[in-house]
Amino acid sequence: MTISPAVVGYLTSVDHRVMHRVHWWKAPRWMRLWMICATRGGDGWLWYGMAVALLLFGGEGRFAAVAASTIAAFCGISVFLFLKRFANRRRPCAIEPHCWSTLLPPDQFSFPSGHTVTAFAIAVPLMIAYPNLAAGVFFCALSIAVSRVILGMHFLSDVLAGALIGSLLGFTAARLIL
Repeated sequence: MTISPAVVGYLTSVDHRVMHRVHWWKAPRWMRLWMICATRGGDGWLWYGMAVALLLFGGEGRFAAVAASTIAAFCGISVFLFLKRFANRRRPCAIEPHCWSTLLPPDQFSFPSGHTVTAFAIAVPLMIAYPNLAAGVFFCALSIAVSRVILGMHFLSDVLAGALIGSLLGFTAARLIL
C-alpha cells in the first residue's frame, strides 16, 4: 500500500505550519512547566508510579491490568523503534530552532512519537480496567502527546500516529488479558 504523493505533501505542509507556529510561540510559564512535567512523566516515571499504586491498591484485577499495560508498552516500544528507523524522519527541532525549549531529543528520528505510543499503549488497558480512572489516565496520555509537539520534539502527525498505534496495541492487550 502506498500513499499518494499529494497526500504526503499536504500532511507535510500541515506539519510544517504547526511546527513553525509552535516553535515561535512564547508559551506562558505554567504551560511550559506543564509540558516539561508531562514529557518527563512520559519518560516512564508517571507510568511506573501508576503501576505501583495499582498493584498496591488496584483491587482484584490489578495484576491483569498492569500486565496488559506492560505487554502493550513493550510491544509499542518494539514497533516504534522499528518504524523510526524505517521512516528516518528528522525531528522538528533538527529543522528549525525552538524559541524556548532546550530539551534534547532521545534520538534523531521523529516518526512515530515513542512517548505517545507508550502513553496510549499503557493508558488504554488501564482505562478499560478502571473506568472510574479513565478521565485522569486519558488526560495524562494526552498531556504527554501534546507536550511532544509543544516542546518541538515531534510533528503533529507523529503524535497522531503514535496515539493510534498505542491505542490499538493497548486495546488488543486488554482484549487478550482482561
